[in-house]
Amino acid sequence: MSPATRRGPEAEPGSFSKSVDKSDSGYAKVLKTRHIRMIAIGGSIGTGLFLGAGGRLSMGGPSLAIVYAVCGVITYLMMRALGEMSVYRPSSGAFVSYAREFMGEKGAYITGWLFFLDWCTSVMAETTAIALYLHFWTPLQSIPQWLLALIALGLVFALNLVSVKYFGETEFWFAMIKVAAIVGFMLIAVTFILFRLHIQGEVPGPSVIADHGGVFPKGWIPMFTLSLGVVFAFGGTEMVGVAAGEAKNAAKIMPKAVNSTFWRISLFYVGSVVLFTMVLPWTAYDKLQSPFVTFFSALGVGGMGSVMNLVIITAAMSSLNSGLYATGRTLRSMALAGSAPKFAARLNKSRVPYGGVIITAGLSVVGVLINYINPTQAFDIVMNLAGIGIAGTWISIMVSHWIFTNRAKKGLVERPAFRLPFAPIPNIITILFLVIVIIGMWFAQDIGKATILMFLGFCVVLVIGWYGVRNRIDGSMLDKAFEDDTFGGDAPAAVLDENPPDETE
Repeated sequence: MSPATRRGPEAEPGSFSKSVDKSDSGYAKVLKTRHIRMIAIGGSIGTGLFLGAGGRLSMGGPSLAIVYAVCGVITYLMMRALGEMSVYRPSSGAFVSYAREFMGEKGAYITGWLFFLDWCTSVMAETTAIALYLHFWTPLQSIPQWLLALIALGLVFALNLVSVKYFGETEFWFAMIKVAAIVGFMLIAVTFILFRLHIQGEVPGPSVIADHGGVFPKGWIPMFTLSLGVVFAFGGTEMVGVAAGEAKNAAKIMPKAVNSTFWRISLFYVGSVVLFTMVLPWTAYDKLQSPFVTFFSALGVGGMGSVMNLVIITAAMSSLNSGLYATGRTLRSMALAGSAPKFAARLNKSRVPYGGVIITAGLSVVGVLINYINPTQAFDIVMNLAGIGIAGTWISIMVSHWIFTNRAKKGLVERPAFRLPFAPIPNIITILFLVIVIIGMWFAQDIGKATILMFLGFCVVLVIGWYGVRNRIDGSMLDKAFEDDTFGGDAPAAVLDENPPDETE
């Protein structure tokens, strides 16, 4: 049993010691509730909805809304589990730190690199999407897709090196723009449906779905085959745990952030897909154009397609921004433990882990190369790899939480009031669902076999890497906590907020 989770010999009955992750040392605790909420929304509402939904609608039709609803429930279970552990012990290392505490350094190593795979490839997907969006305008179509992707990556990389407070504020407004765009679309779509205003000869409403093959125009199989892409779409919600480590009052912020983020995202995803299929036939959408642009272009309102495309570029930049933020913090946690390059542990004067950000951005140039070699399938390739990384990260979160609850039953740790109900049943359901989705990719998608083989290659590198770093792993990354109101003693400055609590949201 790790000393980080063992009750101290002098502990009184009912008291528990918590662990403190040394990787949190040096961070500025300045993120507020509104920042935390929007970082989670900003990470999860990006290309998955603004671009990916178009291709998925063309493949599965209206049944896509059901897939989003099911995956939304799985997302909520994961977020509740992560939220509970974040209230128990906030950490910028998040699920990597929890894997270290409950599964050991090998678990932290696997979890960290799976998350890195997730967001490194997600960054590639976002840069690809931005390049595709820019090609919406004729004057930019002469510029190679790979060059546009590289420019986007460079801009967001520069933005990520500023202070976390500036990042949080920027991400808040980035996310607000995309939320406003989605709400605007939903209000306009509902207006067309209620007043039965024609769009390209169609009368919006349930009849559009019924007249074009019903809810399952291609049968039930697409619901299964589209699941991994939908998991990718919901990826980013786990960043609420990463941001908790730089929050001013995680115990108060996290429950609100988890619950509000889930309901907002579910409404945006499920609601948007239902409305898409009620205002235009599902056959009107395709994978090379955002469904939002398709809708506004169909209205024939001059310039609306361009305005929406500009909003969507902002949305993708937001998701890209969040990805670099999260991987930088995760890599730093791993680097301090010895399972990632030492360079990733470095902080700049603004207390931003620039080493991890540089590594992620550097490897993301591979996405630019994919855009150069295979621009037509670039998005699908990196999206599938990101989906596997997300599924693996979520499985790790649920396993860590399962072990956490088992230790709580033995009286070794104490669960907070905010918790995942009925554990470990939700843990088992989530893990099985995600494993089935990953396995199903082999049988269900055109490039699924290639994606699985690439992932297996990544696993081989992961195993080789473990044997290369295991002898320099620092097993003391977690310290016992101290006796004060939060941790249990005089907590060192490294784990205390450097600013007094600010309840302003």
